[in-house]
Amino acid sequence: MKLLRYGPDGHEKPGCLHSDGTVRDLSAVVADISSATLSPELLELIAGTDIGALPVVENPGRLGPCVGAPGKVICIGLNYSDHAAETGATPPGQPIIFHKAVTAICGPNDDVELPRNAKSLDWEVELAVIIGKRAKYVSEADAMDYVAGFALTNDVSERDFQAKMEGQWTKGKSHDTFGPLGPWLVTKDEVSDVHNLDMWLDVNGERRQTGSTSTLIFNVPTIVSYLSRFMTLMPGDVISTGTPPGVGLGMKPPQYLKVGDVMTLGIEGLGEQRQTVVAA
Repeated sequence: MKLLRYGPDGHEKPGCLHSDGTVRDLSAVVADISSATLSPELLELIAGTDIGALPVVENPGRLGPCVGAPGKVICIGLNYSDHAAETGATPPGQPIIFHKAVTAICGPNDDVELPRNAKSLDWEVELAVIIGKRAKYVSEADAMDYVAGFALTNDVSERDFQAKMEGQWTKGKSHDTFGPLGPWLVTKDEVSDVHNLDMWLDVNGERRQTGSTSTLIFNVPTIVSYLSRFMTLMPGDVISTGTPPGVGLGMKPPQYLKVGDVMTLGIEGLGEQRQTVVAA
């Protein structure tokens, strides 16, 4: 299933992408696709629903983040072997963990803000893992049982805030609009091999990132199991798993986003996004 949320910011309704390409309204089935409602039982309920019999949404308009009100957004740094090589970093021996503020999450095609005093706004196409049920001390063998599905995300980053100011990376990752999520939450049954998906990102129509989830250093079960050792993962939590090479920081010389630039990006089977950079 491809689950989505549509409508004005803060007033999104739940929907599902039908096989005929239309959006169907799920309001009669569930109030929202969110941290408060997401569960294996909900996914089973939707899977058992005749989606074709649900009302067609003739003009969905804005798409919101595919999961509403996530409790946590956890990011994994330097998790692609080719991206680590691009930055000159030694591949980590254990997952590098940092947080993105939940207020950064926005719709897949919402504008991205250039923060005040920002000098190095960067892009990062990433695979997001959406947790489907409470996970604590889970094994790698069982980890996928706790995953609801996957989504496309752009881990937008301000590199000066991230690296040149003292403290953690979080401050360079958490500005409003720094987490476009969606268009869909694609349930795991529709993704045959999450570790072999093509990824790409363009800036103003020019290819910047080309990669594949096949070069992940730590795969999805490893990440979910590892995180569950240090914190309880809850339904609706978002795990952003890292980016392939081609970020602005890695270009020679580095190139960064400016007001008016347009990012388009996608992951095989998970849809596409489009964002325009605007001043905060």
